[in-house]
Amino acid sequence: MPQIIQTNPKILGGMPTIAGTRIPVARIMALYVQGYKVGDFRRDYPYLKISKKDLLTIFKYYTNQLAKG
Repeated sequence: MPQIIQTNPKILGGMPTIAGTRIPVARIMALYVQGYKVGDFRRDYPYLKISKKDLLTIFKYYTNQLAKG
């Protein structure tokens, strides 16, 4: 699992989240698909330190999970 993503049964029932937050990976993906860019994430989630590389890592992780299941 990439470092940017964590799962913890005590946080959102173990749903994959952005490390150090309670933001679900699925939420980031939904916003990304709607056209959010890195700047949009920084504006709406100023505490979220995310880069374009992180977004690509999250996207790859998410699509791999969809393919498995």
